[in-house]
Amino acid sequence: MTDLKRLLDCRLFLLDMDGTLYLGDEVFPGAVEFIRTLRQTGRQYIYLTNNSSRAGADYIPRLRRLGFPCEAENVFTSGMATALYLNQHDPGKPVYLVGTRAFRGELERYGVPLTEEDAEIVVVGFDTELVYEKLNRAVHFLRRGAKFLAANPDWVCPMPAGEVLPDCGSICALLTAASGAEPTYIGKPNRSMVDVISAQTGVPNAQIACVGDRLYTDIAVAKNAGAVAVCVLSGESSEADIQHSDVRPDYVFRDVAALAEILRAKEEARA
Repeated sequence: MTDLKRLLDCRLFLLDMDGTLYLGDEVFPGAVEFIRTLRQTGRQYIYLTNNSSRAGADYIPRLRRLGFPCEAENVFTSGMATALYLNQHDPGKPVYLVGTRAFRGELERYGVPLTEEDAEIVVVGFDTELVYEKLNRAVHFLRRGAKFLAANPDWVCPMPAGEVLPDCGSICALLTAASGAEPTYIGKPNRSMVDVISAQTGVPNAQIACVGDRLYTDIAVAKNAGAVAVCVLSGESSEADIQHSDVRPDYVFRDVAALAEILRAKEEARA
C-alpha cells in the first residue's frame, strides 16, 4: 500500500490547470469539489500555470466563470515568474517580446522595459497572437547576441477532443533553428517558481504538493524543488508514459476527484 504521509503533510497545493482541472472550457468532474476539499481540510492552494498567453489577473474571472474560487493570491503564472526573473537578473535591460498583449501588460506592470529596437533580451511566451514579423525581429536580435529567455518549455497546449495548440517550446524551437540560440526557460520545470511561492507563503518546499498532468513540467518542477509530485491521468500523461519516464511522480491519481477522495477520507479518519 502506498505511504500517503508525505502527501497528507502537504499544506500548500500548486495546481496546474489545463489537463488537470479542465480542458479548454470543459471542467473535469469533481474538480471544483477538489478545491473545496482543500479549503475544508485547511490547505492552501495556488493555480500555477505555464501559460503566459494570459496575465495572472485574467485568470481570476476565467476561473470564477468555470466555478472555481479564486482571488489574486491564488494565481501564479510563468509570465509573472519571467518578470520577476528579469527584475532580479537583468534589471533595466531592454526586452523584445514574442508574446501576447496580456503578457506584454504583465511585464509592464513589473516595470520591465520593452522595445522594438536594440533589444538586449528576447523573451518568448505562448503567443496566440503570433505573426511572422515577431519571429523575424526575434531572430535578428538573437543573431546579434541578445539573451534568449522563454516563459515555458511546453511543446503544445492541450485542447478538447484531443486537439493541441503549438506552445512556447515549439515557437522557441523555430527560433533556435533560425538563430542557433538556445533559450533559458523560466517556468516549470525551473524550481524558481516553487521557491518564490515558498518564500512568499512561508510553507517549506517539502510541504508543497505540485499537482499536474505533465511529467516534464508539473512533475519535474516538484522533483527539482524538493516538493511532492502528484500526477493526474486526466491530461497529457498516461501510466505507460510514467513507466517509461526518468521523471517519476511520488503519487499518481486518475484525476483530482480521486485525490480529493483520499484527502477527505484521511481527514475523516483523523477526526
